[in-house]
Amino acid sequence: MAFIEARDLVKTYQPKGAPEVRALDGLTLQVPEGTVTALLGPNGAGKTTTVKVLTTLIRPDSGQASINGVDVLADPQAIRRMSGASGQYAAVDENLTGFENLLMVGLLYHLGRRRATQRARELIEVFDLVEAQNRPVKGFSGGMRRRIDLAGALVINPPVLFLDEPTTGLDPRSRLALWDVIESLVAGGTTLLLTTQYLEEADRLADSISIIDTGKVIAEGTADELKASVGGQRVAVTLVDDGDTEVVTDILRRRGTGAVVADGERTLVAPVADGAGALSAVMADVAAAGVALHDAGMRRPTLDDVFLQLTGHAAESATDEEAAA
Repeated sequence: MAFIEARDLVKTYQPKGAPEVRALDGLTLQVPEGTVTALLGPNGAGKTTTVKVLTTLIRPDSGQASINGVDVLADPQAIRRMSGASGQYAAVDENLTGFENLLMVGLLYHLGRRRATQRARELIEVFDLVEAQNRPVKGFSGGMRRRIDLAGALVINPPVLFLDEPTTGLDPRSRLALWDVIESLVAGGTTLLLTTQYLEEADRLADSISIIDTGKVIAEGTADELKASVGGQRVAVTLVDDGDTEVVTDILRRRGTGAVVADGERTLVAPVADGAGALSAVMADVAAAGVALHDAGMRRPTLDDVFLQLTGHAAESATDEEAAA
C-alpha cells in the first residue's frame, strides 16, 4: 500500500454567478513512503484541491483517500497529527516574532512549553533564522516568511509533508535555498507531496511526477520517463528580431514533425525526426531567408515539451479553480 493514496476523487464548486467548476474529476494518486511526488500542472488543474482533501480541509464529493493506512475522511484527527502542511501563502502572525510563531504552533499541538521552546529553537537553526528570530515577521522578506511557514509545518516532526507551491513568488536565490531544505527533509525519511508550476522544481526535487490537468492525472513517471514518452529530439532557434517569427515558424513546420512552440520571448522549438539533418536543413533555410539568429541547436525533450504535448498548453497557464477553492 502507498503511504499516500487517493482514488477516484471528485470535487465540484459552484462559484456565485458562474458555471460549476469540476476541480477534481476522478483523480487517482499514489505516493510511496520516503519519496517526493510532484503534482505538476497549471493553476486550476486541481493541485491545491487535492492537497486540501488530503489534509482534511475539505471533503470530496466522492472517492477515497488515506495516509499510512488511515482513512482521511473517517479519522481526520489522526491525519492532522501525522501531517505537516505549508500552503501557497505563508500562514504566519506578522505581529509575532519568528520564534514566537514557532512556539505558538508547538503550544497549539500541546507539546508543552519546554518541548515547544526546544523545537522552535531547533527549527530556527535549521532554517537559518537565528539572527532574525526575535524580529516581528512583518519585517521579514518573502523568502524568510516562506522558511518560517515551512518550519511551522515541521514543529511536530511529521512523517508526511504537503507543500503547495512552496516557492511561488520567491527570487531565484531564496528558491534554491528552500530546495536545499526540502531535499534534506526527504533525506531524513519524510514523505512529501509537492505541488508546483515550476518545471525545474519538479525536475530537481521529485522522485515521481504526476501531471495533472482538468482535475485528473493524465501522465505519471520519473522525469526521464516522461521526457522519453514524447520521444525524439528538438531543434531550437533564438531570433535576433522577433519580426522574423512567422518566417522561422514556417521553416520549422516544414522541417519538423510536430507543433512549433515558443520557449521564451524569441526562441522557437520544434520536434524533429533526424536531429542533425533537420538542424542543417533549418539553418540553410534560415540563411536563405536572410534571418539573423542568436543561437540554434538540438536539445532533448523537457518537462515543458511533455506538458505541451499532453495538454496543448504550457504548465504556467491559469484558470480560476484555485480562487474557487
